[in-house]
Amino acid sequence: MIKVLPLNPKVSKLLQKYRLESKFKKQIKLLSGNPKHPSLHLELLEPKQHGIYSFRLDRKFRALFIFRSDVASLEILTITVLYR
Repeated sequence: MIKVLPLNPKVSKLLQKYRLESKFKKQIKLLSGNPKHPSLHLELLEPKQHGIYSFRLDRKFRALFIFRSDVASLEILTITVLYR
């Protein structure tokens, strides 16, 4: 099981602003249990050497994160809007 670091305040505000808290919790549970779960649509973003990944919250929103090997966990960087 993958550990998720606590969210920074900016990410928490974005989740509240777009009312994504429950979707985020569901997807984090899937991610920590099985990162290859099909509903996550997990992607390594370009440029790949930066190691930034994304997973789908719903059709409109994705969460960006990195794996932190120094603390054996992942850190959520931000929530992005795909379509407007």
